[in-house]
Amino acid sequence: MYSSNLKGFILAVVSSAFIGSSFIIKKKGLRRAGVNGPRASVGGYGYLLEPLWWIGMITMVVGEIANFVAYIYAPAGLVTPLGALSIIVSAVLAHFLLKEKLQKMGMLGCLLCIVGSTVIVLHSPKERSLSSVEEIWELAIQPAFLLYTASVVAVTLVLILYCSPRYGQTNILIYIGICSMIGSLTVMSVKAIGIAIKLTLEGTNQLKYFQTWIFGMVAVTCIITQLNYLNMALDTFNTAIVSPIYYAMFTSFTIFASAIMFKDYSGQSVTSIASELCGFITVLSGTAILHSTREPDPPLITDLYTPLSPKVSWYIQSNGEWKQKDEDSSTPNFITILRPDYFK
Repeated sequence: MYSSNLKGFILAVVSSAFIGSSFIIKKKGLRRAGVNGPRASVGGYGYLLEPLWWIGMITMVVGEIANFVAYIYAPAGLVTPLGALSIIVSAVLAHFLLKEKLQKMGMLGCLLCIVGSTVIVLHSPKERSLSSVEEIWELAIQPAFLLYTASVVAVTLVLILYCSPRYGQTNILIYIGICSMIGSLTVMSVKAIGIAIKLTLEGTNQLKYFQTWIFGMVAVTCIITQLNYLNMALDTFNTAIVSPIYYAMFTSFTIFASAIMFKDYSGQSVTSIASELCGFITVLSGTAILHSTREPDPPLITDLYTPLSPKVSWYIQSNGEWKQKDEDSSTPNFITILRPDYFK
């Protein structure tokens, strides 16, 4: 059982390295695409023609595949928190490639993420043994998990249809909230598919069950939604802000969903649960420090005619000399000259 957790741990670390790198590569691709057309944050899809964005996408896919396999061998309570390592990767790469400066306190945040992840690994719950997709389906249609799923869908629809058009460009929690809540359902579906594939390869065909295909359709739908709003978040806000907040919310929702559906913490001692909770809080503290010590993106000037420093200049004649008086104004630059003979 613990060797299975070790495999999941190694795969989760590899996944974090690829996913953390993909954030930076995709961000550079989004920046390039935004120069030649509408940005992703305002509904543009020019990034689909940008090769660099596709390289980032491929990198993310490789990371997600490793993450997918990790969920087969280890519980979500172990795999998901290790995503903190991707924050460290993205923070370091952003420092060198995106010129988003990493402060000394940011380095402390990285260290806290590593320490917290280590505590989580040492006290992670054991993976539950499942023998068929039908057994997973029974877990998915529990009243408690159905209530959680219905709540996630309802809140997500409100965020997409009402909040996103109005507040998406100014409130980072809108886009990331959609990604995180939908992401928790993605993980549950992906874990079910992974177990089905594993059982099929071992000789017990799970593709004949309709539940396998339902899990597959749910996973595809959730992944597409998740990626779309993650792109919008990355294109709108600083990478150093998106990564830690996305990690914190996504991990929290995923652990909560997994605890409801798979009962990961059933049979765990109070000490182990408390230790893992402390490890998670330590990781959250590290991500919060990373967030607070990074410089925000400079404001983007989209109007070429917007003045850089608007002011009004008045030229007044006094004692035979022309003197200039500047006043701040919200109007574009112009110069007004008052001549004595103007009023004659």
